[in-house]
Amino acid sequence: MSVETIKSAIPHREPFLLLDEIVEQTDAHIVCRKRFTGEEFWYAGHYPEYPLTPGVLLLEAAMQAGAVLLAKILADNPQKVPVVSRINNVKFKTMVRPGDTVTLDVTLKEQLSGAFFMDAAVLVDGKPAVSFDFACKMAPRQ
Repeated sequence: MSVETIKSAIPHREPFLLLDEIVEQTDAHIVCRKRFTGEEFWYAGHYPEYPLTPGVLLLEAAMQAGAVLLAKILADNPQKVPVVSRINNVKFKTMVRPGDTVTLDVTLKEQLSGAFFMDAAVLVDGKPAVSFDFACKMAPRQ
């Protein structure tokens, strides 16, 4: 699915939209992709002699995929948006460099009274780059 589908699901926009496409999606699972071209503004200052994608942006990309997943659940309540309330068990394993395409794999594990608990994996060249779990709660759209 296209970037327009993503934009209809979440409020993020360039230069902070970190998803290019939805590869597959079910009610409890989503797989997205993002290609880092090297033209993104952060590479100029994040290890300029050896540019790396900041780890926090890899987390953000996966959490944006999670927000797209939750958009279906929130369709009945457009006045709410998911916001991250917790991040746990973060493990950085492989660096992501300019020109790399990452696959973002997010699974909804549990929903409890307005909180959504998800597992995320970011893969580069089929290898784990980052894994973590996170929770979102619903906040009023301002």
